[in-house]
Amino acid sequence: MISEEARAKMRTLASRYPSARSATLPALRVAQEEEGYVTPAGIDAVADALGLKPDEVASVVTFYSMFHRQPVGRHVVKVCTSVSCYLRGCDALLERLESGLGIRRGETTADGAVTLLGVECLASCGTAPVLQLDDEFVEHVNDERADALLAELRAPRQPGATPEPAGAGTPTQEGTPA
Repeated sequence: MISEEARAKMRTLASRYPSARSATLPALRVAQEEEGYVTPAGIDAVADALGLKPDEVASVVTFYSMFHRQPVGRHVVKVCTSVSCYLRGCDALLERLESGLGIRRGETTADGAVTLLGVECLASCGTAPVLQLDDEFVEHVNDERADALLAELRAPRQPGATPEPAGAGTPTQEGTPA
């Protein structure tokens, strides 16, 4: 159920734009943060707050891989499966992660810690293969980096802590942090 506080945030977001429709993405983020994924009630709340039809909001949810339409683990690993990543080994990367986590893509570990997804594009073709851990990008993912990521995901965590992406802070070939 979407709280009145979340609905108020959505209305505030809508007031910041010349057209309320422009607040669809941030309002959906509020709905997802509220319930862990975008539920039908979340879609209805966003539509109501922005003056849109629920179908208009639902079409945005189905387009963007950042929105989840079903419950996910505490951490979400998204592996890009677009052409550039495919040519640079995303299938082998997915297999390694599936094996290391003991799940298949689209599934969540039994302890609810990690959901593994294959997604169409993470817009980082020049650094393929790439994955996203929660909201952080991990680029140039090789076997070593995948294993480090798996170790981080398996390590005991403090409640609410997010693992640091494998290789974070180390320079990539372009000289920017990975």
